[in-house]
Amino acid sequence: MKILAFESSCDETAAAVVEDGRRILSDVVLSQIDIHHRYGGVVPEIASRAHTEAICTVCEKALADAGLTLDGIDAIGVTNRPGLIGALLVGVNFAKSLAFAKKKPLIPVNHIEGHIAAAYLAHPDLEPPFLAMVMSGGHTSLVEVQGYTAFSLIGATRDDAAGEAFDKAARVLGIGYPGGKEMDRLASLGNGDAIPFPAAAIRDHDFDFTFSGLKTAVINYVHNKKQLGEEICPEDLAASFTKAVCRGIASRLENAFDAYPHKKLVLAGGVAANSHIRKTAEAVCEKKGVALYLPPLSLCGDNGAMIAAQAYYNYKAGMTADESLNAFATSPFNFKF
Repeated sequence: MKILAFESSCDETAAAVVEDGRRILSDVVLSQIDIHHRYGGVVPEIASRAHTEAICTVCEKALADAGLTLDGIDAIGVTNRPGLIGALLVGVNFAKSLAFAKKKPLIPVNHIEGHIAAAYLAHPDLEPPFLAMVMSGGHTSLVEVQGYTAFSLIGATRDDAAGEAFDKAARVLGIGYPGGKEMDRLASLGNGDAIPFPAAAIRDHDFDFTFSGLKTAVINYVHNKKQLGEEICPEDLAASFTKAVCRGIASRLENAFDAYPHKKLVLAGGVAANSHIRKTAEAVCEKKGVALYLPPLSLCGDNGAMIAAQAYYNYKAGMTADESLNAFATSPFNFKF
């Protein structure tokens, strides 16, 4: 079964064709980083307009790269939740139009579930059940994947997401948007024990995170140093910040493995590209005797292939929609249409 799917939840316009939920036939991603760089972050209205301008092009290229026409597509998948509402609506309305015009099944996909499904593309042997940690600019979630379409949220951030915290820390250091990649590089050069930043774990909950306090601690540290006229070492700050994030991740993962007897972990989302977080997950999995499944860096960020992969399993479970499908800025797992 060949599914054409679209992803437009934030600042990447993406389309892909995936066969049977596992084999990528094409994967096209058009980034808006150059557009939003000047503003230091994603501007929702600008993102929506850019999606509108790009979505026809990425669709045509995805089909061409797969060597197919719309007649060779069996179904249309699309991210319809959660994300920036204007951006989501571009993808949803485009997908609805194609599905209606070509009389193809329309399959809605939860963006976070799509990130988890990216692991199926990289690891053909992976099957539920397993635990998954999804970390991105807008989400930090610890999930029990009970089946291909059955998810249970174990823990999540109570405020900011990990990716947002990385971007804000990068901004106060004068690093342009997005700052995750440069923060990763700097952290490899610095001393993680130089600055005692607070951990990202909630004290009164075994699985939840908080990144707001850590983000504020970084901002206050930089402001105080500047007011005193003291020099800031970007490498040490990045390393100390990253170590605080990793310390929180490690404790949440260990608690999750103690409470849920799974022997597989999927690490997914844009922040899962961070080398230090990947090493932290590897260390915890080795300690707990758990197999770690990491998507390649190309599948960590937002992409259409992960949406097509999850769409395949949604379709098999009968999770389709009609032309009344809407987009939702926020949404729980296992949302019923």
